Amino acid sequence: MIQSLTVILLYLVSLPLFALTLARQPHKDLPPWAICLSLVATETSTLTIVSVPGVAYLHGYVFLGLVVGYLLGRVAVAWWFLPLHERGATSIYRYVGQRFGTRLQKLVSGTFLLTRLLAEGVRLYAGMIPVSLLCASIGYPIPDIALLMGIVILTLAYTLAGGLKAVVWSDTLQLLLYLGGSVACGVVLFSRSGTDIFHAAPMFTAGLPAFTNPFSVAGAVVGGAILSLASHGTDQLMLQRCLAAKTLKGARAAMIGSVFVVALLFALLSFVGVGLRALWPSYNGAPDALFPQFVLTLPPILRGLLVAGILAATMGSLSSAMNSMAAATKSDFFPKKTLSLRTATCFWAILLVVTALSFSHPTGSAVMFGLSIASYSYGATLGVFLLAMVGHSRNEANGIAGFLTAVLVLAGLAMVRIGGHPIAFPWLVPAGVLATFAGAKVFSQLWRMGFQK
Repeated sequence: MIQSLTVILLYLVSLPLFALTLARQPHKDLPPWAICLSLVATETSTLTIVSVPGVAYLHGYVFLGLVVGYLLGRVAVAWWFLPLHERGATSIYRYVGQRFGTRLQKLVSGTFLLTRLLAEGVRLYAGMIPVSLLCASIGYPIPDIALLMGIVILTLAYTLAGGLKAVVWSDTLQLLLYLGGSVACGVVLFSRSGTDIFHAAPMFTAGLPAFTNPFSVAGAVVGGAILSLASHGTDQLMLQRCLAAKTLKGARAAMIGSVFVVALLFALLSFVGVGLRALWPSYNGAPDALFPQFVLTLPPILRGLLVAGILAATMGSLSSAMNSMAAATKSDFFPKKTLSLRTATCFWAILLVVTALSFSHPTGSAVMFGLSIASYSYGATLGVFLLAMVGHSRNEANGIAGFLTAVLVLAGLAMVRIGGHPIAFPWLVPAGVLATFAGAKVFSQLWRMGFQK
């Protein structure tokens, strides 16, 4: 166990040094490949590393089906959404303000801040758990608040010192770490289970009612494409990296290239899950507990590497969240005031610790709310962006009405069950987009009827 902790401590010391060194190189521009890897590190998290093997254990390589939809969505983002924003822009929601008005800009940006706070709070707490268990196993239990503050303070330090460049470089290093850890797990599993790993689970499985299976062909391709359009075309967290590219061509290369890196990560983690099915065919515990239990069986140094990989995923998404939330706060809410990015970053860091602590004794519904809330807001946000791009009306009231309609419709869909199953997350975004257009159209007609009277 001491060896495992030594590996983790070496990682925690070396990461900020490497990130700051790379960020302060005399070459000012971030290369597209680093932005590409940073995008993937930002969209993945501890929950990705833990959950994908559990899903693959039960259903095979279903996550790879989503990659087809992701590719279609990101190609659309690269060609139609990236040109809307200026290189170096601090907030993507300024486009909404230019087309409709500042009230809708603040509404959309505020929704991003709230949903990101909740989602990152859950991810932060989940990333702290493996370290807490490792410390407790060697007789040195550390309070949750101390671990959370330690992770946040370390991440905050290199985020403040190096800005977005340090965040991008640290994301790149951290992604390489947990890609390497995934490869190491696959090698260990192959050595333990042999060729059984190649036919331990079907490639794809289905069987759920329509619109409740996120991995059906329609859900993966159509729903996945529109979900990717929303997550990478209208989310400050993702687009902020692409806007740091020197040219539009570089931003497009990073956006489209990220799909193939995600595919590699999903394939590796799914291979681990299928390998665990070959190794432990009778496992009947919680799917998300499968991979952490396997990590505990590994040699100490590799165990430390994988826990460091989980920390890497946590810190990568955390640094990205703090940086993007601070930028949106300053640009969208205090554009002419003397609020510094450092102050805004520290403010959100404190709130993230408080939010993470609120999930320290979670109920299932609270965790699912925290993890899925972004999916319920993406539809409304994408709908507003599409209204701004293709709609003829520039009436801000219509845009606000459409946005609020979508939020209400998606809140209602959260309670809908088909055959006892909730609606699959890829379908929530298309539903939100349709509701946005419908709400804006109905409000516009009612407004005109009122004036005609």
